Amino acid sequence: MALTKLKRRNRIKKRIRKIVTGTSERPRMCVFRSNKQIYVQLIDDLEGKTLLSATSNVKENSEKEGTKTDKASMLGKLIAEKALAVGITQVVFDRNGYLYHGRVKQLADAARKGGLKF
Repeated sequence: MALTKLKRRNRIKKRIRKIVTGTSERPRMCVFRSNKQIYVQLIDDLEGKTLLSATSNVKENSEKEGTKTDKASMLGKLIAEKALAVGITQVVFDRNGYLYHGRVKQLADAARKGGLKF
């Protein structure tokens, strides 16, 4: 029996999370992608806390025109600025079971250009 998309993504997500963990010095950058928006969090897994979060649904990003991939790149720049302001320079990227292309790739590339290292 074929897997549904959600079951397939959850299986990949579990496989990734066995390896990828975040610390306070190098938090995990977790991406969630819905049909309309994209969300990103910097998570310290040892403490179980979210250090920073950003979404494409905020007022600054939602008023701007553009495609969903354009908004994802704006979000990557935004999370990089927030992280550098707090003093976080290195992160571990967690694509959360999504394929590394499209909006996920745009977000990661923009965060790298913004100054984050992963």
